[in-house]
Formats: sequence, structure tokens, C-alpha cells
Amino acid sequence: MAIGFEANRTVGLANMIETEFRTETLPPVDRFASWYELACQSLMGTRIHADNLADFPATVRMLHLGAVEVSQETFPALQVERTAKLIRRSDPDQIHLAFFLSGNGGFTRADREIAVTTQHLMVYDTWRPFRAWNAPTHGNTCTIMRVQVPRALLSLPPNAVDQLTGRRLSRSGGLGRLVTRCLRELINNTARYRPDDAPRLETFTLDLLVALLAHELDSETSLPIETRQHTLMAQIHDFIHRNLADPALSPALIATAHHISTRHLHRIFHNHGLSVAGLIRQRRLERCHHDLGNPQLRSLPIQAIAARWGFNDNAHFSRLFRATYGIPPRDYRHFVQPTAGGHTPSTTVHTDPTDR
Repeated sequence: MAIGFEANRTVGLANMIETEFRTETLPPVDRFASWYELACQSLMGTRIHADNLADFPATVRMLHLGAVEVSQETFPALQVERTAKLIRRSDPDQIHLAFFLSGNGGFTRADREIAVTTQHLMVYDTWRPFRAWNAPTHGNTCTIMRVQVPRALLSLPPNAVDQLTGRRLSRSGGLGRLVTRCLRELINNTARYRPDDAPRLETFTLDLLVALLAHELDSETSLPIETRQHTLMAQIHDFIHRNLADPALSPALIATAHHISTRHLHRIFHNHGLSVAGLIRQRRLERCHHDLGNPQLRSLPIQAIAARWGFNDNAHFSRLFRATYGIPPRDYRHFVQPTAGGHTPSTTVHTDPTDR
């Protein structure tokens, strides 16, 4: 079945490599076979059955961060089987964490079957047999995100991971939501990375996964202190992101929400070369800068844009914006959105530009 596989696009930055593959660039007769070979090479050996091989619409984006890989994959309905024979032939000895962005499916190990939707995270391993399936809920494809790491890199008690594999976890609470959000931002913002970011991103992703698994095992105290600190920092960043519009957002509020002292919060940020107030100010200015350049928001007054991201003092906002971007907000909006032919832009307002 397999033919020679070649990615449509591969970009390398030191030990960080991004691969993109689309079946639409291939002749229809080669699409499934090429996708299948990529799946076996990058994930694990499986038997895959698809109902329609005549035209197989699929895309794969993969970010290789040393030993950690993050991917986003879109493909039609499939049935997948990982057999004992395939495991004996080749086992990468990895843990996978996956979740649906669209569609749903199921996972069966031994006689236990689990239904999986967009509300769940699924943890499974490569060293035991399983069967899985997926089904689109809109259109003819599903989209799945996945992170895979070698078992040897997980700093958890022996055999602890076995208690979690083959289980579904919630995406809606605490660490589940944080992991989902971070993985999506990681794969969708690769243009922002520098070559020396690869080791940091590998460590960060691994720490997030370990913290999630340890939380489910109720064994956070067994984690290395570095992992706990990295996870706490990620949770704080996520909290700031979700509360930028609140003018009351402050170091004291952030510290209380994470059950730490304000002094400890400032110490954490100082160790990362940051200040709490500086990060909040920077993120708010970035949101305002984005919205002022959005033609759909042209009818929204500048003061309203500033207020929706937590700036209540218009003069203070204007000074900060000019100091940061070298131009007053009104001039910036005029520069990037020149009026044209009486066109009236839409006034649709999005609450968060990163969630579109």
C-alpha cells in the first residue's frame, strides 16, 4: 500500500522542525497511501480502515521539539487498530495525549470502550493493543490535536502512567483547559519561534503533560520543583490572558487566585526576567494594537477599545501606546485603516482575537 512519502513543506530551526502535509497536492490515487505512511512513520504502526479511499482529504501539521512532537491532523472517518503483532514489530514506547477540535470517536482496550468528544482529553500508550474510531460531526472530516512523548521522559512514579492510559480526562477544568490552550497556541504560532526556543518549548510541553498526569494521579508533590514552577507560571499566564479585560486585574488578585503570596508571585516573575504589571500592560497593549488594526472594529471608538482591554484612563492609554509603538493610537488606526469610497466596515466585535 505504501508509497514513498514526502512532506509538502518542512522547515527546520535547529532541533525544532515543522512539517506540513496535504493530500490535496497529490493525485487522488496516492492520497490515502501517502497519508498512511506518514501516520505510521510519525505516530506508530497501525492498521487503518477508511470507507472512501478514492478521495482522501487530509492535512497534517507537526512540530518536532527534540523528543516531543505536537501535531494537528484533519482526516475523514477511520477505524484504527494497534495489534500485538505490530507492537512486537516496532514500539516507540510513547505516551500520547489527544483531543478532538471537531468530531468525536471512541477508544477500546480489552473489553472496555470509551466514547470521546470535544470535551475530553484521551491518554493512551503505544505498548498495548487498542482499537479506535472517529466520526465527523460537521462536514466530512475530524480534526485532532496530539502530543507524544517518550515514556522514559515522564518524571512520574514507576507504573503510575499505566493507571492513566486508556482513560479520558476532562478538558474543561484547570490543567485540562490549560494544556489544551497551550498546545493549540504552540502549533498555531510557529512563525514566532526562534531556533533557541526549541529546548525551552520541549521542556515546557513536557512539564505541562507531566503536571496534568500527576494531577490526575494526585501525586503533584512527587514532581521535580522545576516542573511545578513551570506549570504554575503557565497557569498564571493563562489566568492573565482570560482576565485582561478586568480593570481590577492586579498582582494581589492573581496571587489569591493561585493560593500564593504576592511576594512569591513577584519572585516567580523576577526569576523569569519579568514583572507582573509589565506583562499585564504588554498583553493589554497587544490586544488594543490588534483591534485598532481590525477594519471590522473601525466604528468602535478608540476609548471603547482601550476600555474593553482594561484601560480606563484614555490619556494614560494614549501615552503608553505611543511609547510602545511610536505613534498615537488615532494615527495608527488611520495609517492601517485608510478610509475608502464610503465603505462602512462591519461592527462585529470579538472578545478575544486569539480564540477566533
